[in-house]
Amino acid sequence: MLQKTYENIDSIGRAILGIKAKGVHNKELAEVIYPNGQKAFAQVIALDGDQVTLQLFGGGFGVSTDCKIRFLGKPVQVGFSDDMLGRVYSGNGQPIDGGPELLSDMIRVAGPSINPVKRLIPKDMIRTGVPMIDVFNTLVRSQKIPIFAKAGEPYNRLLANIATQTDADVIIIGGVGLKYDEFHYFRQRIEEAGSKNKTIMFVHTHRDSIVEGLMVPDLALAVAEQFALQGKNVFVLLSDMTQWSDYLRQVANAQDQIPANQGYPGDLYSQLASRYEKAADIEGAGSLTILGVTTMDDVTHPVPDNTGYITEGQFYMKDGYLELFGSLSRLKQQVNDRTRPDHRSIMNAMARLLSEAEERVKAQKFGSVKDDYSLRLLDYRKTFQTELMDPFRYLELEDALDLCWDTLAQHFKKEEVGLSSKLIEAYWPEKGKFKILKEMTHE
Repeated sequence: MLQKTYENIDSIGRAILGIKAKGVHNKELAEVIYPNGQKAFAQVIALDGDQVTLQLFGGGFGVSTDCKIRFLGKPVQVGFSDDMLGRVYSGNGQPIDGGPELLSDMIRVAGPSINPVKRLIPKDMIRTGVPMIDVFNTLVRSQKIPIFAKAGEPYNRLLANIATQTDADVIIIGGVGLKYDEFHYFRQRIEEAGSKNKTIMFVHTHRDSIVEGLMVPDLALAVAEQFALQGKNVFVLLSDMTQWSDYLRQVANAQDQIPANQGYPGDLYSQLASRYEKAADIEGAGSLTILGVTTMDDVTHPVPDNTGYITEGQFYMKDGYLELFGSLSRLKQQVNDRTRPDHRSIMNAMARLLSEAEERVKAQKFGSVKDDYSLRLLDYRKTFQTELMDPFRYLELEDALDLCWDTLAQHFKKEEVGLSSKLIEAYWPEKGKFKILKEMTHE
């Protein structure tokens, strides 16, 4: 294919370049050739007649009007292979772990999502080892869900723990705007846990080009989709999608687009949706699940506000804990009636009692909490927060459910918990009985 080279660049911005060219396609990859012979890559992001706008992967630094542009006639691609497992790549898909570059089996980045006809109804649980997720807001294969958190919350530590504790076949971590110590923590945690052989990392640090940051989710999801088509259950962890949206805003502003809410582009919803909608349980193949961090000041911020319309619930992190009432997995009812017979009932009972306890906390401010049951509710709340809300405590689902029964028995009588006599007979931790039950469950 003839690759035509153009000169006479019209405009250069921080990460944007404009030039007149014919026969160019949207999302086409281009090569920027410097006067000294060095080369860099760019991608077509807008077309207006013959006027072409390109996004510079390495930023606009050093680009001058005497550079040449060669359009390559293909979209952005990344090499794919099972050999990617255990590797670390930058935001432009280049290896940064000292290993070889993949140049065969190239796949398209940011292609269309899986045909809805080929998607299955989500039906299987993903184990994370986090009680507040596994017990109270169960994660389901092919679900798309964010962690809402304020900046400074330990969400990256939580993602690293989930990456090492999940039962997914392949874990792909996409880091956008990571600090170096956060990047180092991910690598160290994964290596220490022995999960390296099933993990791939695409990392953009805060020092790298913003365009490379924009590419991270697309690279991670393109590779994840290929593994899913091979029959693997793939779990993609993205952090931070608010930072990614901020990069999107910077590029849109550089293009002089008319800004929408708080300066974000008018197509923010579509941009986020096109990434999250990659999540799918694929007929005759595997699955792709997405858990993305969305930092925020409050839920009215444009990024979490739009994200909430796209995803199937959210996990809410506050003061280092995963909140019960701020979190919601809209798909949990599809799986938690098939995990253990008591799962759904104990989940509802624990949540109801915690809600009662929160009412007592409000009443306590007026000195009206003195009765024995109310005081036990307040003690139950403390135990719940200490034993179950800690997102960094690892527990298998069965052990977490057993802990729920232990917590109820510690603070309440059988008739106070609102559970059926059949479940109480089977699971209430009476002396000697509970130990046998746990042994049977693990067998």
